[in-house]
Amino acid sequence: MSSQVEQIKEKLGIVDVVSQYLKLEKAGSNFRARCPFHNEKTPSFFVSPTRNSYYCFGCNAKGDIFSFVEAFEGLDFKGALKVLGEKAGVQIVFENKKEKDEKSQLYSVMEAATMFFEESLGKKKDIQEYLKERGLNEKTITDWRVGYAPESWSDLYDHLKKTYSVQEIEKVGLIKKKEGGAEYYDRFRGRIMFPIFDNSGRVVAFSGRIFKDDEKSPNDKLTGQAPKYINSPETVLFSKSKILYGYDRAKFSIRKLNFSIIVEGQMDLLASHQSGFTNTVALSGTALTAEHIGLLKRLSENVVLAFDSDRAGVASSGKSAISGLAHGMDVKVAHLKEGSDPADVLKKDKEEWKKAIRD
Repeated sequence: MSSQVEQIKEKLGIVDVVSQYLKLEKAGSNFRARCPFHNEKTPSFFVSPTRNSYYCFGCNAKGDIFSFVEAFEGLDFKGALKVLGEKAGVQIVFENKKEKDEKSQLYSVMEAATMFFEESLGKKKDIQEYLKERGLNEKTITDWRVGYAPESWSDLYDHLKKTYSVQEIEKVGLIKKKEGGAEYYDRFRGRIMFPIFDNSGRVVAFSGRIFKDDEKSPNDKLTGQAPKYINSPETVLFSKSKILYGYDRAKFSIRKLNFSIIVEGQMDLLASHQSGFTNTVALSGTALTAEHIGLLKRLSENVVLAFDSDRAGVASSGKSAISGLAHGMDVKVAHLKEGSDPADVLKKDKEEWKKAIRD
């Protein structure tokens, strides 16, 4: 692994990396910027090309390209290694299988589940047609690794337990134990599956949209129907308050365009990216948190909320706007026609969406 680290350092300088996240200005032989790790008005964050390091005189943050990406992206070392390896064109290979710690094994479980769901979708023409009717093209479906969880009680579990332990599969939230018994069943059944990625692009959770009620899942107490979406529970890999769907792909566009667009759901997010609005992220069934705002504010203080125009969406916009303003963000709210959501608007008229975001 050390040789791979050295290869990355040879190909990527500190200025190459930091300038993709922060706006740097020349300061003698160095560069400076406002520190991303604490609030400040006067730049005290300095980047030294000769030393290939950074230092903040305000909060004493310091390090190299790896520690910067770890801190900025909220990653562990292996996550930062993956991000920088991709930037440098260096293939990351774990030479010794013993180097795979528990977390690496759990990431492997999630990757195997993603591949299983993708293969399952490939066999379901009706669901492929549904996704296309909703406005998604084949490239978007493939790029975002959309899949399908079969209606069977244990297809995924039976597939994964050939390679992984029950404890590992349960630890990432893919299976549940039957009440009063020792048997397990799949958490997601009969659902379109959207993998949720961490900041370095690793699958850490899933959001499953119901395609057809299997009449076996617990029903919502208010509607009497199975919930429209089911999300992975909190796990050692996934904390919903800290992850925004699509952030791993949107972060550089947000920095470049100097604003982010926040939508509510996966379909809205995919439709927005497909139409060229690659600075879009999604909340995926959770409220906008201080951690979410922190991720976005590092890249830009400007945000546009583009939620559904129904009563729940308007209420959510209000709460999110208050939260954003309280944390020093410049918040705008896109006005959509009553009863419509971003995916519907983009399918019918891309110009209407562009106007809503612009105005």
